[in-house]
Amino acid sequence: MAGNLSNPTFTLNLKIAKFDIHPKAIYPVFLAGVLIYVFSVLCNGAILGLIITQRRLHKPMFYILFSLPLTDLIGITSALPRVLVDILTETNDVYYPTCVLQAFLLHLYGGSIPFLLAAMSVDRYIAICNPLRYNSIMTPCKICGIIMLAWGLDIALILVLFSLHSRMEKCKSFITNVYCDNPSLLLLSCERDFTVNNIYGLFITAFMQLSSISVQLYSYMQILITCTKQTHADSKVKALNTCIAQIATFVLFEIVTTVAILSYRIPSISSSTQRICGLMIYTILPTVNPVIYGMKTKDIRIAFFLFWKKLIINNNKKG
Repeated sequence: MAGNLSNPTFTLNLKIAKFDIHPKAIYPVFLAGVLIYVFSVLCNGAILGLIITQRRLHKPMFYILFSLPLTDLIGITSALPRVLVDILTETNDVYYPTCVLQAFLLHLYGGSIPFLLAAMSVDRYIAICNPLRYNSIMTPCKICGIIMLAWGLDIALILVLFSLHSRMEKCKSFITNVYCDNPSLLLLSCERDFTVNNIYGLFITAFMQLSSISVQLYSYMQILITCTKQTHADSKVKALNTCIAQIATFVLFEIVTTVAILSYRIPSISSSTQRICGLMIYTILPTVNPVIYGMKTKDIRIAFFLFWKKLIINNNKKG
């Protein structure tokens, strides 16, 4: 690392790319970004608060679900405030250690969602296909194990990813994206041979996607088979409704990430559009996910309305 810091072309105070925004549009864009961020924090915070405080949500499904709004908060907080400050102040400076931390958290966020959705699909599979054995299977120890496995795999894979480029000598001081990520950090390197990094990057992307999709596909296929065998229509609908939120979140994640990846593969798309598409992963998902779960998860809806009803009653008593 000492060799990196002594290189005259590399400095800890880096320059970072910024959006090309018309001066008249700076404040509207900033305000829109702040509203999106506040809305996301309030919605995700509300779900976290409900799961912590409401007894009816103290179930295995919601212990696993707790990680989703938590990781959404990590994703949007790591990306959006930094970009908004740069837009408002029209500066493009970033401190290298802060840049590495932001990149690590963003990649951690992107990797956590597939694993968490896979864990949630396993929970739904056991709940619907083995309802009588659900409580004996989903013990507190096993729930902790599932959650730790999802986070542990994600952290381990991302740590290795970042250790690969940390060994490289740095010669440049410009981050080519509006936020820090692994590819932009790699471009600070003196080397031009990123074969090992690219192969490993492709490996963890494929591993995350294939493992998550395989687990979810198996779980939901088994759920579908179980539902078709049931004679009561109400039971079928109730069972399938418990899976809608997870499936909707998974589909949204795949659409947004695919759009972002394709935008960087099409040469005709401008760099500003590519950056916006990349930023969508860290803004759209954390904003829409809590809405999906709030609307499509019956227990969360009931807990939310009971909370407000109790709050209103207590305020009336005080008045």
